[in-house]
Amino acid sequence: MSGEEVEADDADAAADEPEPDAPAASEAANENAELFGVWDVTEIAYEDPSTKRYMTVTPIAHTMGRHASKQFQKSEISLVERLINRLMQTDENTGKKQQATRIVRDAFDVIFERTEENPVQILVRAVENAAPREETVRLKYGGISVPKAVDVAPQRRVDQALLFISDGVANATYKSSTSAAEALANELIAAADYDANASYSISQKEERERVAAAAR
Repeated sequence: MSGEEVEADDADAAADEPEPDAPAASEAANENAELFGVWDVTEIAYEDPSTKRYMTVTPIAHTMGRHASKQFQKSEISLVERLINRLMQTDENTGKKQQATRIVRDAFDVIFERTEENPVQILVRAVENAAPREETVRLKYGGISVPKAVDVAPQRRVDQALLFISDGVANATYKSSTSAAEALANELIAAADYDANASYSISQKEERERVAAAAR
């Protein structure tokens, strides 16, 4: 093999290697990708305009902590991954991201079997319904602490909705034969339907808003 052929082969190999600073995939590839290889995330409908910009839905369920050190960047993380991270914040699932991911993936399969709807759409609707609009803070006048009703910021509304959903799953599985995936599917479907009797997150949202209304 001549020197020119060797140089040409080296040039072709260098061209095939990805750039270190280049994104992991092109925008076209991300648009065509599907969450867990199954669910389309390109046609998700949002009913609440106030929380829309804080609920990012992408086909990536694990960003490897890409936004962990950036302030106020959690809204750039997919809503599905934020739910996975919230499910990890329990005694049994602490640090077990693969296990939490499997729970969400299995729950999405159960949701599709029951509703025949895109589970990502069900999740978005559940978060919108479970997000509280008012809460109370404590103000001190002299030595007296007085509750005061305040509006909830949109980003905090999404955070609180995910907290209520994960707490509902934890309560449903505590000393119960119900699996975590089944409990999560039940919670998301009930919250998406705004069923306060069956959904822990909806009942918590209404309770928080009721206390805030009394403190106006």
